[in-house]
Order: sequence, then C-alpha cells, then structure tokens
Amino acid sequence: MIGYIAMKNTYTTGVMCCLLATLSWGATFPIMTSALTRCDPYTFTTLRYGFAGLALVVALGLREGRQGLSLKGQRVGLAWLLGSAGFVGFGFLVFSGQQMAGKDGALTASIMMATMPMLGILVNGIVRRIAPPALSVGLVMLSFFGVITVITKGQYGSLLNSPSSYVANALMIMGALCWVIYTLGAGLFPHWSPLKYTAMTTGLGMTSILTLNAALYLSGKVSVPAPADFVFIIPHVFYTAVIAGFIGILCWNMGNKILTPMNGVLFMDVVPLTAFSISAMTGVTPTAAEITGAGMTGAALILNNLYLRYRGAKTAMLARPMQEERLPSRCD
Repeated sequence: MIGYIAMKNTYTTGVMCCLLATLSWGATFPIMTSALTRCDPYTFTTLRYGFAGLALVVALGLREGRQGLSLKGQRVGLAWLLGSAGFVGFGFLVFSGQQMAGKDGALTASIMMATMPMLGILVNGIVRRIAPPALSVGLVMLSFFGVITVITKGQYGSLLNSPSSYVANALMIMGALCWVIYTLGAGLFPHWSPLKYTAMTTGLGMTSILTLNAALYLSGKVSVPAPADFVFIIPHVFYTAVIAGFIGILCWNMGNKILTPMNGVLFMDVVPLTAFSISAMTGVTPTAAEITGAGMTGAALILNNLYLRYRGAKTAMLARPMQEERLPSRCD
C-alpha cells in the first residue's frame, strides 16, 4: 500500500511538472508575436537561452557542487549535439517560422507543437528499429491532417498557392522535430539528474547559438537591434528566459524523467489550448477550421495514448503467466 501511494505521488509529480512546462510554453507564442516585431528570432533566442542557461548552471553548482559541473568522462559531444538540436533547432526554426507566418503565427506555431507526440512515435520507431502499430500510423496521419486544416484554415488548395506560408510551417515542424530529439535524448544520460541534463545541454547548446548568431551579424544577414528595441523586449526576454526557460525546461525534463518521454510528450497538446485562449483574449480569435483542426490533432493524440496503454497492459497480462511458469516450485 505504501509503495502504491509513493508511486502515485511520483506519477502526480511528473504530471504536474509536464503540465506546468507546457502551460508556460503555451503563453510563449502569443508573447513572441509582439517581440518578433522589434527583434529577430536569432538575437532573441541568444538572449533567452543565454540568461536561462546561466541561471541553470548556477543552480546546478549550488545543488550538486563541482561533481555536478564536471563533464570528465562524459559524452560531451552527444550532449552538445542534443543541446544544439533542442535550443538552436527549436529556437531558430520555430520562431523564424512564426515571424514569417505573421499575425497568425502564434496559433500556427502552437499547433505545430502538438505534433510532437506523433513525431516522437516516428523517431522512437526509427531509432529502435521498431515499426509503430498500424493504428498509431493511422492516427499520425489524422494528426497531420488536423495540422494541415489549421494551416490552410480549411482551404487545402492554398498549400499550392502560398509557398511562403508552407515554408514557414515546414520550419516550425522541423523545430518541433528538433525538440522531440532533445527530449528523447535525455534517456541517453540515465545517470544525470534532470537539472544536470537541462543545464549542460543548455550551456553547450549556447556555444552553437552564439557561433551562428555571430555569423549572421558578420555576414550582414541580420542587423543588431537598436537600443530601444532591446528595452522593448526586456519583459518578453524575462518571461521566456525565467518562466518558460529556466522553470519550464527544467520542469519538462523532470516530468519526462518520471513519466518517460513517450508519455510526457503527450502534454504538448496543452500548448495550443493555452495559446488559443491567450490569443483570443488579445483579439486574435481562432476560426472554426482552426478549432476543428486542433480538435482532430488532439483527438488523435488522446486515442493513440489510450491505444498504447491498452496494448501495453495486454502485453503485460500475456507475459505474466509465462513468468509464473518459470518460477521454481517450492516443496513443503
């Protein structure tokens, strides 16, 4: 009984961590709508993860000491690659796509985040060389059809008529894929705490962010924002660095450590719900087609999760009699 209560409390903690993270991220996209009018996504990403990464490294040092900060004998290259995928890939691609999408970018970007559970199934299948169940593949298709409905607002022919819009959408989906890879990558560091994985990957990922941002400045592709623009985005940077960055990403990795990434990533469906609610309060009301598409994506995610849970429980029940048969008989 005590073990059950402890397990239940741990599961609840995982749920709360993932929920807190995705709620904070849902608010990020409407906030970025304003920030991206005064600052490019590359500079903003540098500021956001720079401050968040610094706070995370300090927290790691206080929590785990020198041993926590040590990377001796660790897979530094892999941690750098995952940090680059998570923070360069996600930050640069998603927010570039949102900026290209214009005033509707926040809603579109948030829906793209809801594709992560399905992307997780595909990535997990490729990495482990295990084909996903046929029903899961069908639900993947339903999920993407829901996304296309949101993108086109039900006018599916517009995909062929608006190349700039589907370039923006493609960038956001690639950014979502990068975050899925980052999330699943935590399993490759089982001996690291969630705080260490978050701090180290953020810090190492920042080397890539700074290098690419410097290259963009030096090549003239991006201009350094004016001082007035930096002042304007201070509250935006504070929220995305402290709330959605330091707290949100740490909670995300803690929750996924408890629930496993394949279950934790399901909570990304909360992101569009939060973004839709905040956008509606600011006057950007989702259309009927966008709501329908979001509903299809959400339904696909929920149905797939229920199916995988049923499938897992059925497999466990079938395996139990075989385990009992293998147990040695006890003589009186």
